[in-house]
Amino acid sequence: MRYIIIGAGAIGGTVGGRLAQAGHEVVLVARGAHRTALTEGGLRLRVPQGERTYRLPVVDGPDALGTLRPDDVLFLAVKTQDTEAALQVWGPAPVDGGGTAAERLPLVCAQNGVESPRLALRRFRHVYGVCVWLPATHVEPGVVSAAGTPLTGILHLGRYPHGTDDTARRIAADLEKAHFEAPVVPDVSRWQYAKLLSNLGNALEAVSGPVGEPEAEALYARVRAEGEAVLRAAGIVWTSTEEQQALRGDKVTLVPLDGAPRGGGSSWQSLSRGAGSIEADHLNGEIALLGRLHGVPTPLNELLQRLANQFARERRAPGSLPLTELIRLAEDRSAGAVAFVQES
Repeated sequence: MRYIIIGAGAIGGTVGGRLAQAGHEVVLVARGAHRTALTEGGLRLRVPQGERTYRLPVVDGPDALGTLRPDDVLFLAVKTQDTEAALQVWGPAPVDGGGTAAERLPLVCAQNGVESPRLALRRFRHVYGVCVWLPATHVEPGVVSAAGTPLTGILHLGRYPHGTDDTARRIAADLEKAHFEAPVVPDVSRWQYAKLLSNLGNALEAVSGPVGEPEAEALYARVRAEGEAVLRAAGIVWTSTEEQQALRGDKVTLVPLDGAPRGGGSSWQSLSRGAGSIEADHLNGEIALLGRLHGVPTPLNELLQRLANQFARERRAPGSLPLTELIRLAEDRSAGAVAFVQES
């Protein structure tokens, strides 16, 4: 199978580079300065084993490839806020022998949150979800870093909304030859919702820095508690922390990489690059949406969603809001929500 990596950033670039290293045919899809750097200098992938450069085909869309092949796998790794635009471009692309990508090709959604597979299923017949546990960084054009060892990451994979098939197992087998563990599961959404809960701290990290101090950890615990309350009210199940830890063990241990400091997660990286957008609407915003649908207050998630979007719009530096100020805003927001509930 040929892998077309739509969004060759931190996740897509790491997966694409590792698959190429394992001998698979890979095409990278990128734009802007990153595309230019990939085209001119190749993909520089920094991993614990050292830095490697992969000279791979780089395109900005399906037109540059002509007719797609029946053995192509579309690996979607753009941020969720960019999913709809990518689906509009790739869905109608013709496939050799007739039909379109949306009708014939597997689309693998390797993104944070739970919204992208839902969007994809409106257009694509064969959608696969991935729960991504892959510590990777992309802040410099042409360069991607992945600090995990002995495995680069763990990628739970399954058909969306549920089930497994031979295609999922073939993709998983390829990934497992490329420094990943890729369990094929019939309930991939259960793993994705568990990851969503952990990603609720992304906005906190993005606006006020690493969640390491006791005060930050306590605030994140309250943000996550809102998320868990919302999922319970919606009747949504997720894998427990114990189940996740038992599977992960010490398979993905972070090590320092020369010349590649890990500043923060995906939302932090978006602010660091000055991308102008951030994924908060599909992380904390997912909790806010479910809270409104099921009558559960989510003041802290709404606050982080608003602040993260403001930081992205204004291209503010990540971590530039003092934690004490964020905590003050959180207390004001929580007090207002309690007052509203009491009045109602």
